[in-house]
Amino acid sequence: MGRCQKAPLLVTGLVSLAACALGPRMEVQVVSHPPAGGSSCQYLAHRAPLAPQPLLKLPIRSIEPRGWLRKQLELQAAGFHGHLGEISRFLAKEGNAWLSKAGEGDHGWEEPPYWLKGYSNVAYLLRDESMLAETGVWIEGALASQKEDGWFGPDRGRTGAATPLVGREDLWPNMIMLFCLQDWHDFSGDERVLALMTRYFRYLEGVPEEEFLKGYWPKMRGGDLLSSVYWLHDRTGEPWLLGLADKVHRHTADWTSGVVDGHNVNMSQGFGEPTTYWLQSQDPAHLAASYRNYATIRDTYGQVPGGMFAGDENCRPGCADPRQAVETCGMVEMMLSSERLLGITGDALWADRCEDVAFNSLPAALAADFKALRYLTAPNLVLSDAASKAPGFQNDGPMLQMNPHIHRCCQHNFGHGWPYFVEHLWFATADGGLAAALYASSRVTAEVAGGNEVTFELDTRYPFSGEMTFTLRTARAAAFPLYLRVPGWAREARLALAGRGAEVHGAAGRWLKIERSWQDGDTLRLSLPQEVRLRRWEQNGASVSVDLGALSFSLRIGENVVRQGGTEAWPAYEIHPTTPWNYGLALDAARPEESFEVVTREWPASDMPFTQEGTPLALRTHGRRIPEWGLDATGLVGTLQPSPVLTGEPEEEIVLIPMGAARLRISSFPVIGSGPEARRWQAAP
Repeated sequence: MGRCQKAPLLVTGLVSLAACALGPRMEVQVVSHPPAGGSSCQYLAHRAPLAPQPLLKLPIRSIEPRGWLRKQLELQAAGFHGHLGEISRFLAKEGNAWLSKAGEGDHGWEEPPYWLKGYSNVAYLLRDESMLAETGVWIEGALASQKEDGWFGPDRGRTGAATPLVGREDLWPNMIMLFCLQDWHDFSGDERVLALMTRYFRYLEGVPEEEFLKGYWPKMRGGDLLSSVYWLHDRTGEPWLLGLADKVHRHTADWTSGVVDGHNVNMSQGFGEPTTYWLQSQDPAHLAASYRNYATIRDTYGQVPGGMFAGDENCRPGCADPRQAVETCGMVEMMLSSERLLGITGDALWADRCEDVAFNSLPAALAADFKALRYLTAPNLVLSDAASKAPGFQNDGPMLQMNPHIHRCCQHNFGHGWPYFVEHLWFATADGGLAAALYASSRVTAEVAGGNEVTFELDTRYPFSGEMTFTLRTARAAAFPLYLRVPGWAREARLALAGRGAEVHGAAGRWLKIERSWQDGDTLRLSLPQEVRLRRWEQNGASVSVDLGALSFSLRIGENVVRQGGTEAWPAYEIHPTTPWNYGLALDAARPEESFEVVTREWPASDMPFTQEGTPLALRTHGRRIPEWGLDATGLVGTLQPSPVLTGEPEEEIVLIPMGAARLRISSFPVIGSGPEARRWQAAP
C-alpha cells in the first residue's frame, strides 16, 4: 500500500507564523494547509509517482456523527430513501440487471448504484443491521456478475432512457458502482473488491481507443473513473494502472480548457477532473483548472447565495436570476467534488464551498422529515407546486413538487450527500496528526504519530453556533499536531486550553496547527465569532444576500402544505405561501450590517434545526413591500430589477431564517432606496 512520501507543498507560500503559545509546551501556527508528504502518517496515501496529498481520508469506521448531523442520517434511513426499494421500480429485484449473474434484465443504468451509494454509507455510519443486509444483496450481485474477460454489471441491451448506448458501450453506470464497491471495501476489508477492480480495469485497458468513454454521460463524468483508478493504484501499486489513468483523462471531456458543458450535474461533477489528474501529471495547469472552472461557473451563473448556480437542467445564457434553480443531484455532486479537492489540495476554501451547499441548499431541497424531495430548488422560490414552470425553467413537468415517487435521478442519487459529508469531517495528516476540516458534532478515533490511538469528541452546534469544544481521550500521552480549519468568513479565531486563551487574527481560510504532547482529558475550545455580512450581487440587479457565519438567510414565508398525489404511506405535496414575500430590504445606508438583530432560541428537542419551527437562529430586520413584484404566469418569482427600488409602501419588521430551513424563500433581496437613483419596479406583462 502507498504510504506517505516526502514531497513539496501543494500550495506555495506557506505561512509559518508563531501566533501564540497556549498552555504548557504548545505552539499555535497559522498555515496555508497541512504538509503534503511525510514519514509519520498511519494511513493510506497516494503511492508514488502520484503527488502526495496533505489530507488523508480516514476509514469509514473512524468517524461517528452526533447531534443534528446524525439526525439527518437517521431521517434519511427512516424516510423514502431508506425505503426506496418499496417505492422505486428501478430497485425491483426480480429481473434486475444489477442482480443478474449474466448481467441481463431491466434497470441496468444509473438508478440502482446511485441509490446504493448513499444507502450503503448511511448503513455503515449508523451500523444498521437491516440496511447492512440489504446493502449486501446488491454488493454480492455486483461481485457475482464479473465475467471471465473482466467486465461486470449489466451486459446486454440499452442501458437507460437517457442514453442510446448499448451494453458495454456505456461505462457510466459502472463508474457509480465502483464507488459503492470501494466504500464496501473500506468498511469491510473485502479483498474481492480489489480482485474485481483489477480485472475490470484490465478489461478497460483493452477497449479500443475509439470505443472508450463513448457517449455523452461517460465522457463528461470520466473524472469519477479516474478517481477509482487512482484508488486501486494506491492499494496495489500496479504501474499499468497509470497508463489506464492517462487513457481515461485523454478521453474525458476537456475540462482543463474550461467549462465544456452546461448540464448542471456534469458541471458540478466534472469541473474538478483536471486537479484529480494533476496528481499524476503534476502540471500546474491541471491544478489551476478546477479553480478557474469553479470561478467561471459562479461568475457566469452563480451570482446567488447558497453555493450553487442557475442550472435548471442546463445553464442557459440570460437565465442567471436567483429564481433559476439547480438539481438536488447537482448539490450533492458539488459537495463531493469539493470534498475531493479539499483532500487533494488541503485548501480550506473547498471546505467553505462544501459547507455552503450542505447548510444552505441541500436541506431545503428535501422535506424536513426526508419523506419527499423536489427535483429543482432556487434561492428565490415562493411557490413549490406541481405545475410546469417552463419556459422559465428549462424543464417541463412538476419539477417543484415534493414527491418521493418521481424526480428519477435525484430521487436515487441525493442520498450520498450527508454520509459523504460525515466521512470528510476529519482527516489524517501526513505528519502523523489529525485535521478537523468540516465542522459538526462528532467522535473520531484514529492513530497518530507513534502509533497511538486517540479519540477526539467534538461538541458543537455549528453552523448555528461558532463555539466548539474538542475533548481528547487517550490511554497514554501522545505528541502530534492537530489542525483546525478557520473558515473564510471568520475574522478571528479564539482558542482556550488549560485555563489559557489566545486570539488569532489573519487566519481566515487557513489552518491553525496546534502541536503539543496531548494528555487524556485535554479540552480545547475554539470560538469563531459570527457576524452579519452582506453580499451584493451586481450582476443580478445589485441585489443583496445576508450571511451569519456559514449560514445564509432567507425571508420567513408562511407555508401551507397541500396534499397532491402519492400514496398514504408516501404522499406527494405542494407548498403554498400564506404570507407576503415581495419585500425589499430597508437598510441603514451608512451601516447596513447593523440593520439586523440576531435572535436566538432554545435548541430544538427534535435535533432538527432545518425547519421554520426548529431553527435556533433568526434575524430581525426591516423591509418594504414592492407591490409590482409578483409571480409570472407559471408561478415563478418575477426576475429581479435593479436596486435601489422606490416604493411607497410602509416599513415593516420582517424575519429572516437560515436558507436551509426555508422551503419557500427569498434569499436575494432588492434594496429599497430613495432619491434620483431609486427606480420604481415595472410590473411584468
